[in-house]
Amino acid sequence: MPKNMDPKKSPMPVQDPMVRRNNFDEVALGYSYETAVKEAQRCLNCKNKPCTTACPVSIDIPAFIERVANEDMEGAYEIISRSSSLPAVCGRVCPQENQCEGKCVRGIKGESVGIGRLERFVADYHREHCTEKPAVPAPNGHKVAIIGAGPSGLTAAGDLAKLGYKVTIYEALHLAGGVLVYGIPEFRLPKVIVQKEIDNLKALGVDIETNMVIGKVLTVDELFEMGNEAVYIGSGAGLPRFMNIPGESLKGVYSANEYLTRINLMKAYKKGSKTPIRHSKRVAVVGGGNVAMDAARSAKRMGAEEVYIVYRRGMEELPARKEEVEHAQEEGIIFKTLTNPIEVLGDENGEVKGMKCIEMELGEPDASGRRRPVPKADSEFVLDIDTMIMSIGTSPNPLIRSTTPGLETNKHGCIVTDGDNGLTSREGVYAGGDAVTGAATVILAMGAGKAAAKAIDEYIKSKGE
Repeated sequence: MPKNMDPKKSPMPVQDPMVRRNNFDEVALGYSYETAVKEAQRCLNCKNKPCTTACPVSIDIPAFIERVANEDMEGAYEIISRSSSLPAVCGRVCPQENQCEGKCVRGIKGESVGIGRLERFVADYHREHCTEKPAVPAPNGHKVAIIGAGPSGLTAAGDLAKLGYKVTIYEALHLAGGVLVYGIPEFRLPKVIVQKEIDNLKALGVDIETNMVIGKVLTVDELFEMGNEAVYIGSGAGLPRFMNIPGESLKGVYSANEYLTRINLMKAYKKGSKTPIRHSKRVAVVGGGNVAMDAARSAKRMGAEEVYIVYRRGMEELPARKEEVEHAQEEGIIFKTLTNPIEVLGDENGEVKGMKCIEMELGEPDASGRRRPVPKADSEFVLDIDTMIMSIGTSPNPLIRSTTPGLETNKHGCIVTDGDNGLTSREGVYAGGDAVTGAATVILAMGAGKAAAKAIDEYIKSKGE
């Protein structure tokens, strides 16, 4: 029987909405020591561990929570870090409600244990109190190359480094982190947190080379010629999609990728920033996922008076995390659901001045199981905006697949792999994360990196037998 039978999880303290929508400081403030212990004491410590089964990287969740309940924070961190190379990141951006917390037994008759909040607390506690550097594993004499320093590549690199591999990550941008630095805003994931996690990997012996566009500077074949025995492609899905409606080429139309990269990676939100970005008054973000929420909330912080989420289905069908939707609503984001853009309108200078939309209604379910949105007759209207941000998904950049002979991809440009181990059609070449699935979550990308690292280790060992 747990010591704490409160049916509700301990609330997360947050910045006041009217204050935070004017800054880029982290919204969620984190548990205190006392709150973390109290929340951990709600855990039933189930023997069958349904929460662990639902975790893409298989963290032993009851074990680490038991350590928190007993005030052994370093012990808790040690358990988490066996499975996760990025605990401070996952504790902040992982969709726990659909994974570990979604399977928590306490959630049957109340609210689940705050697993993500506890993971964040443990990682932050370790960062603030531990001064010891991780022990560098003994080298095993083998080299592996990783393409992409996003969550999938970082995870694969960390797991392989712990096994003694000499790992080099090749990152196209000037900073490591992938979507963690260019996509997710500072108010959800402070970049000092990301950098600390990357520093931990470097301490294990992982080398990271930035400004290395694989397919242009080096090819996959050349990575093998440099002595690497395997290559892992975790290059993500950074190519934005558009709707192909009239007016998308007007000034003031952004992809969410470009808009968020300018703000997050190039620091356009800081006073005196030299990064060009539109300071808008009325913004429409098209889409309903987490990226759309990030773009809309960023636009509000950049000074926009009105920000709309334009989504063709209803509120119940929004794919974004519930917490992100709630935070957006609290910050004054206006949701125009069951609405679809059909044209972007411009003025005589080629600038956005409005967006023609049509109202939608839900019909029969489509292939995804969700009811298909269909246009309502005679329901067109114009939304008065000066900026439009497209957030309807991304696909992998074609550069790697076009320069790697024999690498099989599907009609969406995603790399085809054999099962869950990440093996591609090329011997010794593995892939995972968004480069394989298309845009998905950080934790799923990490899970793919973890599975591929295990498969790469087995592959290299088998060659020596």
